[in-house]
Amino acid sequence: MNILDKIVADKRIEVGLRKELIPTKQLESSVLFDRATTSLANALRNSETGIIAEHKRRSPSKHEINYSLNVQDVATGYENAGVTGMSVLTDGKYFGGSLDDLIIARSSCGLPLLRKEFIIDEYQILEAKAYGADVILLIAAILTREEIKALSQFAKQLQLDVLLEVHNEEELHKSIMPSLDMLGVNNRDLKTFTVSLDTSKALSDLIPDEFVKVSESGISSTEAIKELQPYGYKGFLIGENFMKTNDPGAHTLEFINVLKQ
Repeated sequence: MNILDKIVADKRIEVGLRKELIPTKQLESSVLFDRATTSLANALRNSETGIIAEHKRRSPSKHEINYSLNVQDVATGYENAGVTGMSVLTDGKYFGGSLDDLIIARSSCGLPLLRKEFIIDEYQILEAKAYGADVILLIAAILTREEIKALSQFAKQLQLDVLLEVHNEEELHKSIMPSLDMLGVNNRDLKTFTVSLDTSKALSDLIPDEFVKVSESGISSTEAIKELQPYGYKGFLIGENFMKTNDPGAHTLEFINVLKQ
């Protein structure tokens, strides 16, 4: 059983428990549920840098990244640095995140927010909307084509953008459909944890132009972004590189300034 299978097995149990605790009616009556969302896809199309900066405390591959920062400071720091969007990891067991992180980020900044989560159920999309997200992540490796279709269409009904993440050509072919806004290529092999930008390069031509192309994982330098831009990538998800510092906002600003040179 690889790490992804393990996470999904745990997630099914977790979502079952959450459904019992908080009924969907309660989520739908949340203050933020009717808030107008901001499209990350549109923001990326018009962005000079395309940085989606992430809040992440730890990960299965790197274990602890940073537990000393508070979400509010990170969110305002990212916004002041001029990022295009922010990703908030809400998985508790493997990434040390929570839905509270999402709601704090929402109250701290006006950026388009991505709920970074292992989504397997419509209930989690209702949660994303109720806690202030603008975008959800769907991971092709853990979903069938039918599930991707049902979940992405449900998200679109709630005016949420959909970022679909793939790791290889097979996942990409099964996933392409009109209810997606962005296609993200994860450069990390989830079985071995090795990272290579070649994954993004190899898949770029196979992604139709109507989708915003996003490259994820292993982007730790401005050179990496400049290397990927000619392949049509408009979005770059960066977490660890900023989060491992004492001041992610200041580090991000410096990074963006170098990128713009």
